[in-house]
Amino acid sequence: MNIINSLKWRYAVKKFDSKKQLSEAQINTLKEAFNLTATSYGLQPLKLVVIKNKEIQKKLVLHSWNQAQIQEASHVLVICIQDNYTTDEVENYFNLVQKIRKTPKEIINPFKKFLTSEIVKKTQEELFLWNKNQAYLALGNLLTVCALEKIDACPMEGFIPEKYDEILNLAAENLKSILVLPVGFRAEDCHMKDLAKVRKEIQETVIEMY
Repeated sequence: MNIINSLKWRYAVKKFDSKKQLSEAQINTLKEAFNLTATSYGLQPLKLVVIKNKEIQKKLVLHSWNQAQIQEASHVLVICIQDNYTTDEVENYFNLVQKIRKTPKEIINPFKKFLTSEIVKKTQEELFLWNKNQAYLALGNLLTVCALEKIDACPMEGFIPEKYDEILNLAAENLKSILVLPVGFRAEDCHMKDLAKVRKEIQETVIEMY
């Protein structure tokens, strides 16, 4: 039940305590959690940008519907996907499989051929949508880890990706921003801090078929 209690403790923070900072160990935990997130076929088409720079955070507020959490937070995490996704990623993945697992090529090649063909037949728009879905898996994973570690967070879709990309120079890394997650510690005067969590009854959201 500790996990459930942690999830009940979590909420989308509306005001962070700007005087409190996450430790290096806490940030490292979030980076590891991101890296361990499940992704389609294990291809990891994601990158995480970790921002701890108040000047940059201030610039981003304007392009985040003026949500002050971006500037107040200890760190801002930006989940990104690759802009131009190619079969090179499949090649890199299976090279890593061979390096780590020592799997023979004759076992790898059929699956490698399948994944390569799947990517070749998709348009860049289809690949973008496919990889964008992986970003939401990472966000969910990070939110759960934050709750367990008593790190406050506020998941955001409310921002202008093109402006983030420009300010963070993401094009140089072949990346596009997808989701934003400011993290830190809730302020004592955050108006949402002590409100009861509003959720439907489990019977309304879960269908059991035994």
